[in-house]
Amino acid sequence: MKKLITVLFIAAFAFIQYGCSAYDAMKNAQRLQFKLGSVSGLSVGGVDLSKVSSLSNINPLDMLKLTSSFASGKLPASFTLNVLAKNPNDGTGGTTSASATIKSLDWRLLIDNKETIGGSISNPIEIPGIGQTTTIPVAISLDLLEFFKNEGITNLIGMATGFGGSSGSPARLTLKIKPTIDTFLGGISPGEISVIDKEFRSQ
Repeated sequence: MKKLITVLFIAAFAFIQYGCSAYDAMKNAQRLQFKLGSVSGLSVGGVDLSKVSSLSNINPLDMLKLTSSFASGKLPASFTLNVLAKNPNDGTGGTTSASATIKSLDWRLLIDNKETIGGSISNPIEIPGIGQTTTIPVAISLDLLEFFKNEGITNLIGMATGFGGSSGSPARLTLKIKPTIDTFLGGISPGEISVIDKEFRSQ
């Protein structure tokens, strides 16, 4: 009888410990924070616009190239959207000090609140638990005319340089992400997070 009680006590203790560890794993995953950083490498219609602040700064030859691309019915754009990730699980404020590994990250891009393309990053991303930010580059390629058919070339170039030009900011962009965090329980997703440039956000 004493042996049975001992076994039951050990089993109950192990169950409680496992439950606490599972809870901690979920909470640590939910504490990860994300914010939009810079936009780099903006190219539209084969023209580098990353150093352009406005339409008036585009030289005539590049403007001709952009106009020709627009007239063809396509205006391909590519850029890198740098997402900043912060892991507050640094051992302060009652948190457990722990690094986090993002196994995969699904994303959807909104420009001026209009949904455009989506994608996924499948390479593991390590977010150290030291309170510093880690940059996650998200490579984006889309045809602006596919999603903004009613806009003229002036507005489209203004939009692009507004978020990716030399004086631009990602304020017109929102990246909806769904990270999957690697834990001893397997992959845990805290749900979809709307990432913007004004503040760090978590689930």
